[in-house]
Amino acid sequence: MTQEINLKSEITAIQTGLRLDQALAELFPDYSRTRIKEWILSGAVSVDGVVVDIPREKVLESQLIAVEATLEEEVKDKAQNIELNIVYEDEHIIVVNKQAGLVVHPGAGNADGTLLNALLHHCPDIEHVPRAGIVHRLDKDTTGLMVVAKTVEAQTHLVTALQARDIVREYEAIVIGTMTAGGTVDEPIERHETRRTQMAVIMGGRPSVTHYRVAEKFRAHTRLRLRLETGRTHQIRVHMDYIGHVLVGDPVYGGRPRPPKKASTEFFDILKNFNRQALHAVRLELAHPFTHEIMSWQAPIPEDMQMLAKAMRKDTEENPIEYL
Repeated sequence: MTQEINLKSEITAIQTGLRLDQALAELFPDYSRTRIKEWILSGAVSVDGVVVDIPREKVLESQLIAVEATLEEEVKDKAQNIELNIVYEDEHIIVVNKQAGLVVHPGAGNADGTLLNALLHHCPDIEHVPRAGIVHRLDKDTTGLMVVAKTVEAQTHLVTALQARDIVREYEAIVIGTMTAGGTVDEPIERHETRRTQMAVIMGGRPSVTHYRVAEKFRAHTRLRLRLETGRTHQIRVHMDYIGHVLVGDPVYGGRPRPPKKASTEFFDILKNFNRQALHAVRLELAHPFTHEIMSWQAPIPEDMQMLAKAMRKDTEENPIEYL
């Protein structure tokens, strides 16, 4: 079965300067980025009446976008009984504390067993909401808080709030190296030009801003509290790598074990066996999409990160001269 798709919209100030595929993903969130790219490449997208088949073409405010395409019926994602740690739920939203190892969306290598599949089981009606109500993501091995919309209306409100930077997202991280002070990384991020599974700071990429402050100093590591202004893929991981302080355990950006001199065998083993990026979405604050009440949640630091910090604390106490 096929469906004729006819979409029209206007580029806003928020999308100005984005690539065409990125802008369409924001304007038409019901459709995947892969499908949008296919439409562009096939000549199904026009800008101000002119067909544009280059996904990287930049767009400008007030340009008129039109999509005329044929949509083949997709295989629906299946509901699966996967345990969720739900910290809040009402008729409009769900807030979950995502565990490590849980992928958010089905994709290459993860056809199911994802947060989306779990949401379809927990709340069957959410199948009527694009992407099962998911409005932002955490990486597979990043833990912590995510908000999910249970209705299309709630999703629209949340997406708008995210774009306006009205949702507060704070993280805890442990990075390699001792940092003396906090700061802000304001550097654009785009997919790495050669390593396609990685992102990188690239001039001309999407604006990306991360604020960070020092929460605790160790002998050779630092515990940070971070706040996102934007929500790019791998943003914290890329920005910390960019300033020379990659996250402990990060398998993609090089957070391999780097024990300081005179480190105990126990400390080295804990560091060596920490096999995910040390990153946790600890706090989430937003205005409820319908009551407009300011709501805030905090997720306890997971046990593996607590053990890691405890071991670093002990190492620092045992080696005070080197730390000073």
